[in-house]
Amino acid sequence: QVQLVESGGGSVEAGGSLRLSCAAPARTFALLTIGWFRQAPGKEREFVAAISRALYDPRYADSVKDRFTISRDNARSTVTLQMNILKPEDTAVYYCAAKRAGERDYEWWGQGTQVTVSS
Repeated sequence: QVQLVESGGGSVEAGGSLRLSCAAPARTFALLTIGWFRQAPGKEREFVAAISRALYDPRYADSVKDRFTISRDNARSTVTLQMNILKPEDTAVYYCAAKRAGERDYEWWGQGTQVTVSS
């Protein structure tokens, strides 16, 4: 079992910035790909960004590319999602998720953290 703990989030005006963090157990963190997903009211959960365990090759949804930055610190067992130039359509509950290398599906999920962007 991998427990993921999210922090950050909150409310901001359009154009502002927020930072989300996801902490995972140190003993397994370096083996995991970590991703961020979000779900807005009435919509399906969607992929936001992910970073692999070894290649440090970040991937982004087109909707957040050039505005969001995902990074990982293996020494601190955390992944950070820096969100800049936020838009009202970025409003959602954001979830951190993890999967083992080579797996297609994310196996472990955090509890979610609310991000609200006002116009």
